Amino acid sequence: MDAARELHRLASGYQVTQAIHVAARLGISDVLADGPRSVAELAAATKTDAQALTRLMHALTVLGLYSVSADRYENTELGAALRSEAPRSLAGWARFIGRGSHWQAYTGLEDSIRTGTTAFPAMHGEPVWEYRAKRPEEQAAFDAAMTSASDGLAEAVVTAYDFGRFATVVDIGGGHGRLLNAILTRYPAVNGVLFDQPDVVAGAGTGRFEVVGGNFFESVPVGDALVLKSVIHDWADAESIDILRVCRRSLPADGRLLLVEQLLDRSPDPLRTAFADLNMLIMTGGRERTTDEYRTLLAAADLELVDTVSTASMPFVIEAAATR
Repeated sequence: MDAARELHRLASGYQVTQAIHVAARLGISDVLADGPRSVAELAAATKTDAQALTRLMHALTVLGLYSVSADRYENTELGAALRSEAPRSLAGWARFIGRGSHWQAYTGLEDSIRTGTTAFPAMHGEPVWEYRAKRPEEQAAFDAAMTSASDGLAEAVVTAYDFGRFATVVDIGGGHGRLLNAILTRYPAVNGVLFDQPDVVAGAGTGRFEVVGGNFFESVPVGDALVLKSVIHDWADAESIDILRVCRRSLPADGRLLLVEQLLDRSPDPLRTAFADLNMLIMTGGRERTTDEYRTLLAAADLELVDTVSTASMPFVIEAAATR
């Protein structure tokens, strides 16, 4: 291995992120969904400069998102995954991860490492949740990214874990209900409740579930299964325990609290989980945790870890019950 060349490739990764981000923003893969196109046709469809677009397409072709033959480009398997309507599409995630607000926060990584503080408020003057709440376009981009990331995850979770033994599943912080819809589709006898901030669940549309708006620091609906997907990792220990205690109050004696989270000590992709952990440090002040760290958090909220169930995706289903 040429160490210098490999290090250069890794250190230049931000360029790849931005190229894919721009491709997603322009909808290049969507234009190519109907078949090969020339640069002139792509430029007309995306309202871009043809010469500049040629340079972007060359870079993306080298990356493997597109192929070119007789000066006409088409999607590869990677490029097809960037289509908005693709199964397990990553278009929403790619459009979000290169946004200025997210991107600029990463310039504060060094200060976060030196001080242990969260970079986003230092860079933008307020915590990420308040920042997005004041800027509908930022909140919409984040919601779309979370929906995009949930597509493959939802199927992996409902395949790995048996939700059929519950009467009512409450999806806490469930966004637009992608995971809950997957659960109810797989288990039609189960009732569902989607719970999130009122402005978030307002965009959930219709589904075979009840929609409830609220704040999980104050109260959550009662159900014999309370699901929190990618919620606890957003918060530091003190706030995480507060959320878990609120959930504990709505959990029947024989109910289950189910955290869908990555585990640092058991990740199928340690690099991805390690960088997810850094992302929490920079953006929210939360963290990815080990199995024992989740066990400790749960115990502080009078809950005990019962089981951890692996899925075909990154996260595990961490099953907890009320301490007896």
